[in-house]
Amino acid sequence: MPLPAGGGTWPPKQHEPILAHYNTLNTWYEGDPDALAALYGDPTATGQRPTNRPAQYRGGLVGWTARKFWGDPTPDGEKRRKLHVPVASDIATMSADLLFSEPPAITVENTTTQARIDEMIPALQATLLRNAEVGAALGGYYLRAVWDKEMAPGPWLDGVDADTAIPEWRWGKLHAVTFWRVVEQQDSTWLYHLERHEPGWILHGLYRGSMSDLGTSIALTEHPETAKLLPAIKTELTRCTARYIPNMYPNRTWRRVPAGANLGRSDFDGPVMDLFDRLDMVWTSWMRDIYLGRARLIVPRDYLQNQGPGKGSAFDLDREIYEAVDGLFNGDRLEISAQQFAIRVVEHRDTQAEILAAILRATGYSAQSFGLSGDVAVTATEVSAKERRSLTTRGKKGLYTTPELAAAIEMLLQLESSMFRTGVVPELPTIALADSVSPDIMQLAQTAHLMRQAEAASDETLVRMLHPDWDETEVQAEVDRIGDARPDPVVDPLGLPMTGGGPGEPAEGEQPVEEE
Repeated sequence: MPLPAGGGTWPPKQHEPILAHYNTLNTWYEGDPDALAALYGDPTATGQRPTNRPAQYRGGLVGWTARKFWGDPTPDGEKRRKLHVPVASDIATMSADLLFSEPPAITVENTTTQARIDEMIPALQATLLRNAEVGAALGGYYLRAVWDKEMAPGPWLDGVDADTAIPEWRWGKLHAVTFWRVVEQQDSTWLYHLERHEPGWILHGLYRGSMSDLGTSIALTEHPETAKLLPAIKTELTRCTARYIPNMYPNRTWRRVPAGANLGRSDFDGPVMDLFDRLDMVWTSWMRDIYLGRARLIVPRDYLQNQGPGKGSAFDLDREIYEAVDGLFNGDRLEISAQQFAIRVVEHRDTQAEILAAILRATGYSAQSFGLSGDVAVTATEVSAKERRSLTTRGKKGLYTTPELAAAIEMLLQLESSMFRTGVVPELPTIALADSVSPDIMQLAQTAHLMRQAEAASDETLVRMLHPDWDETEVQAEVDRIGDARPDPVVDPLGLPMTGGGPGEPAEGEQPVEEE
């Protein structure tokens, strides 16, 4: 299927609800208070003078949706003092760290291919770490094959966010995808760059349109960012040169919508965003108590010092001597009184802790992962026990990630073989995500010592237990070194051969001793 000839709504109309949902997820992920206010309240909110929407004063579902904490009407004459707790971005970062904080083990049988994979792992890990974080917020991300001989001699895998892609599915698998971006925006004129990946081809197009209209197709050379791109590139592959990496399944929001049924589920889906909203409300209320609870002195007007016309009056706390002040005629005393409102620390802290616990339960993470547990885990076993829920979520995400990642690497190897003639043999790799909880080396050493004393494990078994990331060659080399370093067994000098008969009988080869 070729790129659009031009004209028509962009993005396509059937994807508008999905992209609007992506915008909501992304706003919570970014955590900008002005963007949150614009999302639920005033579209032009700047943090100085929000304008309330009529929908905020309505009843029913429309009014309830608009009257979230971030959509509450701001009283006239007041500034918006709402605060945001960046829990959403923390959750997305935690998800990426659990998956790719350590490089994954990617192995193939061909040694030349393995060397090529080892070469690409550092850059690939950085790409995966970055895109897995955004993918946790949006529900998934894409990996596409790109190349630029001015940058590198061969192709590499590049990540693309889900909110800049229009995917096409066949039987639940990604068949083709069109990535899009705005390369220039001047007033009402927008320049769109569309990049389509489909089996056998990569297509590029440049369009001049408006915010919601793709407009007319123009030459790629009319903009410097697309000037060096070819309109059509034949990949010689029977598969698409892009893969979709889901965050998790199923997608509860879009499972009945054909355009989004195969998209992954965001960590923020469901009622989690409502909990984010309430957490911000509690945090803002807590900080408001601190703001209002500042100690204030109430002093008679006669104690204030005039600062001049238009500058008001002030009370100097450091002043030691005051001029004589006449008493008031109504009999009131001239007193200085202090006032300080209570700061409800316990109530706010407990409420915030309960909301945060509900967020973590809904997203599938343990409080220990965010450093919220009071007890400090010492050993790796204790860490695993306290972070069991987080590790379970990590395992589920790994089940969806590793097959697509392996297919993306195989696709890249096929592209190198067909277009770049590098001699690399394409092969579907085996991928194992690194353990996010490092084992306690002292505990492992004690276990190995006890197993050796009990003669319950061989050298090879103990080496594999202490070094699970080593391959066959490294394990065998270490076993050989241990055997070479082990001293020869010592022969008992008092030991006598016992090859003869019973007591009193000469051993084999000995002459009997005659008695006199």
